Amino acid sequence: MSWFANWFDSPYYHTLYKNRDEKEAQVFIDNLVQHLQAPKGSTLIDIACGKGRHATYFNSLGLDVVGVDLSPNSIASATKNENATLQFAVHDMREVYQKNNFDVVTNLFTSFGYFEDNTDEQKAINAMASNLKSGGILIIDFMNVKKVIANLVLEEQKIIDGILFNITRTVENGHIIKDIEIIDGTEKQHFQEKVKAITLADYSNFISKAELKIIDIFGNYKLDSFDEDTADRLILICKK
Repeated sequence: MSWFANWFDSPYYHTLYKNRDEKEAQVFIDNLVQHLQAPKGSTLIDIACGKGRHATYFNSLGLDVVGVDLSPNSIASATKNENATLQFAVHDMREVYQKNNFDVVTNLFTSFGYFEDNTDEQKAINAMASNLKSGGILIIDFMNVKKVIANLVLEEQKIIDGILFNITRTVENGHIIKDIEIIDGTEKQHFQEKVKAITLADYSNFISKAELKIIDIFGNYKLDSFDEDTADRLILICKK
C-alpha cells in the first residue's frame, strides 16, 4: 500500500493535524471566491478533500460542491456534512470524476506530489483538466518548496491528546520526507510523508501538457504576488 493511502486513513493523521488553522483556510477561500467572482450555484470539485473542511466552507458560500478523496475514513467523516448541494465520494485523483462538468476544480493545502512517478502526477493534472467545463478554472495550492527547504525543521516533538509524535524531516532525491514516529501508551507506530518538491517550472510543464493556461500566480492566502524566496505558498490559477 502507498504511504498516503496508509497514513491519510490513520486516526493518528487526524490527531496530528487537528489544530490546522480554520480561520486562515476560510480567509483564503473567501479571497479566492471574491477573486474568481464565482456566482452562487457554480459547480466545484475539491480534489483530495480530506474530511471536507474546505468543500463544506465553499458550499456555505453558495457553491454546488463535490469533495473527493482516496481515504474511506476521511470521506466517512465528511459525508456527515452532506446536503442537497454538497456531496462526497471516495475517488482517486488520477481518474476523471465527471468529464466537462465543473466550473472550478480545487486542489488545496499541498494535496499533490504524492506519487513516485511523474506520469501519475501528469495523469492527476490531466484528470483535473478533464473535470472542468470549457473556460473553467483549476486552483492548485502547494507549498513553496524553495522556502520550505531553506527553513526545514529537521527534528521536533509534539504531544497531542497524550500521544507523542517524534518528527524528522529530510530532503532526498527531489522529495521532502517527513518521518513520524508515534508513541501511544505501549503502542509504537511509524508513518512517512513523502511529497515531491514540485517547483513552479515543474507545475508549468504539467499544466501546459494538460492544455490549461496559468492566468495568476499567488504567494500566500491573501493572494499577494509570488516570490520564490519569500512566498509561503505557490498558488496557481489556471484556465481551460
